[in-house]
Amino acid sequence: MNPAEAHILNQPEPYKSIFIHLQVLIEHTLPEADLLYKWRMPCYYMDKRPMCYINKAKDYVDVGFWHSAHLSKKWDAYLVSEKRKVVKSLRYKTLDDIDDAIFISILKEVEGLKEKGFYKKG
Repeated sequence: MNPAEAHILNQPEPYKSIFIHLQVLIEHTLPEADLLYKWRMPCYYMDKRPMCYINKAKDYVDVGFWHSAHLSKKWDAYLVSEKRKVVKSLRYKTLDDIDDAIFISILKEVEGLKEKGFYKKG
């Protein structure tokens, strides 16, 4: 078991169930994505480029997207930036908070952005 998987399995409930559900969605949607353990949290990479991370923060699970500057504006209602310059994230307090269709749609859009830089120029 790699350190990222161990990290996920060591989470207390309800966070462990949220982590596992998100892991299943990511790996089903992006089967070529690699689950790595970076910055003490699970991170998904494609072609050696970071895509997203999953982190427990306060009382929620945070799924951060590095290429969020390039995402469609239609996701703004779901994504939180909280004064971060690069990363925007989805936040989940319960399993029921996860809308699989929205999460998968964002993942597919992020996959198409993997060649872009983190910042949007111009």
